[in-house]
Amino acid sequence: MVTEAQPKENEVVSDDKEGDFEPKIIGFLCNWCSYTGADLAGVSRLQYPPNFIPIRVMCTGAVDPVYVIKALLEGADSVLVAGCHPGDCHYLSGNFKARRRIAILKKLLENLGLEERRIRLEWISASEGQKFADTVNEMVKETKKMGPNPIKKEWDI
Repeated sequence: MVTEAQPKENEVVSDDKEGDFEPKIIGFLCNWCSYTGADLAGVSRLQYPPNFIPIRVMCTGAVDPVYVIKALLEGADSVLVAGCHPGDCHYLSGNFKARRRIAILKKLLENLGLEERRIRLEWISASEGQKFADTVNEMVKETKKMGPNPIKKEWDI
């Protein structure tokens, strides 16, 4: 006879998948603007969830789409690519290159059956600590609604 497992005396049981799931978000942040904006958010004690793992890159133009795909395959539930505002890139056109790459990558992932909202491109300057914190908070909420990444490997990062 097969019976369902009963909760223990003090165990909290929740049917709310959104409440149980804590997404992992990888961020590729431009050294000159977005990473400094993240630092400003921290120094200003702005609150955002600890689900975010920042990776500093010299420019968003250096973010190869393979890095984004690898992050998703290795366990990230969403990926943020954040850089200088268009026209303010320290390498002149790196953010335009990133914008083209991310647009193509979103279409590719959509064709593979993955929500394009799992990848986000944002322009965040060094003085926009609040925008950085708001962006991470929005991504965590949106990723919780989407649920776990269906293409990640069985093990966690």
